[in-house]
Order: sequence, then C-alpha cells, then structure tokens
Amino acid sequence: MTAELAALAAAALVHFATVLVAQHFLTRDVGPEGNMGTREGIEERLSPVTLRLRRATANFTENVGPFIIAILVVTLAQKTSALTAALAWAFVAARILYVPAYALAWVPWRSLIFSVGALATLALLLIGLLA
Repeated sequence: MTAELAALAAAALVHFATVLVAQHFLTRDVGPEGNMGTREGIEERLSPVTLRLRRATANFTENVGPFIIAILVVTLAQKTSALTAALAWAFVAARILYVPAYALAWVPWRSLIFSVGALATLALLLIGLLA
C-alpha cells in the first residue's frame, strides 16, 4: 500500500472519530432519546461546542471528496512520491487538528489549519494532473 493510500485510510478513521465525538456531545446535550429521534428542533438545546462539532463533521464531509479524488489521481497516474506522501499526511494532520480548533473556536488557527488541508489537496491534484 502506498503512503498516500494509507493516509486516505487514516482520513477515513479520522472521519469516524469526528462523527463519534460529535455524536457523544449530541447525546450529552439531548439524551439518547433525542439522539435516536429525527433530531428536528433540537438545535436550540445544543451547546455551542456541540454545534461547532457538528459543523466540523459537515466540513470534513465536504472536503474529503476532493482529497479522495486527489489520492486516486496521483495513485492511478503512478505519480506518487515523497512529496505526495507528505501532502497526503499533511491533509490528515490538518483534519485531526481541525476538529478541536473548530470545537474550541481557535481563531484564526481554525482557518489556517483548514487552509493547510485544502492546499495539500489542491497540490496533490495538480501533481497528479500536471507532473
């Protein structure tokens, strides 16, 4: 397995962990019954941290698609290298740091951490397409 594919697998594990943490906080705020229901109208009962964790989870979902594509492009084009491995792992590290940065409202660090992951993904795509 290439380092890039290992980073992709790690990103999936980070995503699962992000969902589990967000769900834990949701259950803490609304109880198991509220968590198992339709969740309609519960936003006003959620703490600011829980709301931020839910947004961090949504953000991960929005950004993992381009990362998956970038990893597939560099892997299938056989353009993996030490640089692409470092970029893939930079994305994973950024996503790990992004969750607490968002949950704890680290301003401006959350945006800077997000930018690292986004730029790593963009660089992977460009390497896969142009190099």
